[in-house]
Amino acid sequence: MKYNTLPNTDLEVSAICLGTMSYGKQLHEEEAHQQLDMALDMGVNFWDTAEMYPVPVDAEHFGKTEAIMGRWFAKTGKRKDVVLATKVVGPGRYEGIRDGDTRLNRKNILQAIDESLGRLQTEVIDLYQLHWPDRNFNYAFGKRGFPISEDEMMTPLQETLEALKEVQQSGKVRYFGLSNETPWGTMKYLELAKQHGLPRMISIQNCYNLLNRHYEVGMSEVSLREDIPLLAYSPLAFGVLGGRYFEGAMPEKGRFNVHPEMATRYRQDHVMQVAQQYAELAAEYDLSLAQLSLAFVNHQPFVASNIIGASTLEQLKEDIESIDIQLSDELLSRLEELHERHPNLCA
Repeated sequence: MKYNTLPNTDLEVSAICLGTMSYGKQLHEEEAHQQLDMALDMGVNFWDTAEMYPVPVDAEHFGKTEAIMGRWFAKTGKRKDVVLATKVVGPGRYEGIRDGDTRLNRKNILQAIDESLGRLQTEVIDLYQLHWPDRNFNYAFGKRGFPISEDEMMTPLQETLEALKEVQQSGKVRYFGLSNETPWGTMKYLELAKQHGLPRMISIQNCYNLLNRHYEVGMSEVSLREDIPLLAYSPLAFGVLGGRYFEGAMPEKGRFNVHPEMATRYRQDHVMQVAQQYAELAAEYDLSLAQLSLAFVNHQPFVASNIIGASTLEQLKEDIESIDIQLSDELLSRLEELHERHPNLCA
């Protein structure tokens, strides 16, 4: 395994991060614990979860993933071996959570962190992330155009940072990060932190893969110039870049089945056609499509860790082993040529 120190922190994280959003629905607790065991044994010390997991979100399962992980920590006593990241939900998507109060304000954040700590059976979170912005934005979930709204409700970013400072001073969180964030939002958070002595965001968790390289357009420069690296999620584009859905295949545990409402932007003929071209290119170099796709993300200088998820232990092993794959200059050039012909197929 390879490790990176997140800038402005003492957190040394594995370049592969274990994603857990399927624990509690797609995967039962025993299967989840087997994945946690394997990941740690293979050197993956960075684990990412969220209070709303597993997905799709509902009142019955909300928080179940954190609880499953908490029972693993209690059973094994290995909490100190893991850099643990979780997230607080933003507004507008899941009104049943905390009586619909999911704005990124003091009341919600203070309640959310205590609930997460309880489920995870830990006294401190290493990296606490804002799952998505508390405002209109256009950098995730299939959006492209910016949604202007005169009656927009928005918690001021400084108010959010002041709540996070209170949480940090209490000893419950070490560092903070962003997720599904834009260049504007990232720079404003950094500016406000510097001006007012508030916590500095240390990472950004956004979508990034061969079929969605929007991060490169504006965010990669922010990452590199401001020392705020990407934690890349969905590196296999909901399983499309795992080659799971070619020729009409629909695996029972595949995310197209489990999360059909979240898969719309991937379930398009032209997306599948281009993914097949990436698969053919991978085969020329004796790689699987998943290996090629993950190695591409691992290669990027603005990526600190690549968040992988798997339905089986076999998939998990293959995903983690992608850290050992080196892509030749020739192959990287051919990937660029294909991207130039078919750029950013799914937002």
